[in-house]
Amino acid sequence: MARNSKLHADKKIVEKKKSTRLFQEVLLWTLIPLLFTTMVLLIIAYVADVNVFDKAKEWSKSLPFTDQKQADDENEDDLIIEERVVELQAEIQEKEAQLFKLQENLAKSEDEKKVLLDEQTSLLAQIEALKMEKEDYKRDMKEIISTFEKMSAKSAAPVITKMSDAEAIEILTKLKPEVLAPILEKMSPEDAAKYTSLMTK
Repeated sequence: MARNSKLHADKKIVEKKKSTRLFQEVLLWTLIPLLFTTMVLLIIAYVADVNVFDKAKEWSKSLPFTDQKQADDENEDDLIIEERVVELQAEIQEKEAQLFKLQENLAKSEDEKKVLLDEQTSLLAQIEALKMEKEDYKRDMKEIISTFEKMSAKSAAPVITKMSDAEAIEILTKLKPEVLAPILEKMSPEDAAKYTSLMTK
């Protein structure tokens, strides 16, 4: 009986070795030639300048189960592109709004500039008119002083006292001393003192 069990165990070992050997033979006769053939084909494709991986992608696209995935990828790409288009359109609108605001500001500043130029022109005209008035006044004043210098002291004194203090002082300060003294003598002592005091200030 021990012999039978030993035979049985030996038989199992032999069967196990046979199955292992069969597997090794299958591996040796199918897998190794297949790998060798694949390697040779890849070398030929490389020498022929054929990109095997691109070709594999093209063939995989033609398979029926990859069509749906490809369509999904295209839809996803389309959605991404549409989102980007919407973002760019929003950005364009924002830039247009900024441009419009800048144009408004520019127009406003141009209007302000025009108003300021008009004001400047008006002020320059007023300055010119004032200069002319001043020149006319100086000319008139010279004529008035010349008239007072020609008048007698007796006639000039009452005229000066009837003028405003500012006008009287302006005339008296521009008269020559030899003309001024007789005019002051012909005034009342109060008027003479008043004008003398105002002229010294």
